[in-house]
Amino acid sequence: MRIQEVVIADADAGPYGIVIGPDRAAWVTLTHSGRIARVADDGGVTLVDLGAPAAQPAVITTGPDGALWFTRTKDDRIGRLSLDGQLSEVAVPTAGAGPYGIAAGPDGALWFTEMQSDRIGRVTVDGVVTEFDLPVDKAFAAAITAGPDGALWCALNQANAVGRIGTDGDMRVFDLPTPGAAPVGITSDGEALWFAEIGAGQIGRITTAGDIDEFPLADRSARPHAVAAAGPGDIWFTEWGANRVGHITGDGTVTGWDLPTPRSEPHGLTVAPDGEVWVALEIGRLARMRP
Repeated sequence: MRIQEVVIADADAGPYGIVIGPDRAAWVTLTHSGRIARVADDGGVTLVDLGAPAAQPAVITTGPDGALWFTRTKDDRIGRLSLDGQLSEVAVPTAGAGPYGIAAGPDGALWFTEMQSDRIGRVTVDGVVTEFDLPVDKAFAAAITAGPDGALWCALNQANAVGRIGTDGDMRVFDLPTPGAAPVGITSDGEALWFAEIGAGQIGRITTAGDIDEFPLADRSARPHAVAAAGPGDIWFTEWGANRVGHITGDGTVTGWDLPTPRSEPHGLTVAPDGEVWVALEIGRLARMRP
């Protein structure tokens, strides 16, 4: 494994969420400085200022319109950034909602979690927002992803559960076997959903029928945070507390790689079309891993 680190911002900027855009560049939220970074394949960096230093942009994804959509956790907005740099935003109706996770749904809209208000939101590309109440209180909904069954799946961190919401708003909640697992990241590999149990040091898998498997990491204090799928049974994840990036196969085989810089705080990660893994490091860098 070859690991290359690229400096994209100052050490206080806080790279957090990351996605490979339609232009094959990496788009990264700088959560502590209210900016979005575009990192080209050659390492060139363009910074876009949101004009709101305390907005705390978190998770970013590509929308059905080819633009980048991202959550603004501290000022209750969903941001949109076109490939040519045009910024716009949509206000979340519920004050103090704390939008965090965001994903494109199968219905041509974006779906997002509201950490503080126990709701799941839906926003169309023309800015119409609908909110759905979760069936549990104080769930602290984290990441969300489109599942292989045409529904959205989300990690319910403080409810110790995984939630499923259909595009019609119908919800189900699946409790996790391990108490205090506190799931954060979630992704689909096209067959099942995989999630990171930051509180238990485990990676979990749930089928669309609700069957759950949990795979303990060798270091249970590793604090797994984000997950990304390269394909069925081909899952990458960050170990925020161990300064490491891990990989797990469908049979539960785990491999890990230490990052070159100590205490780099790996958060979001994404898999590029060529198989390269890009990791957001909160110290102002990206790690590029070439399997």
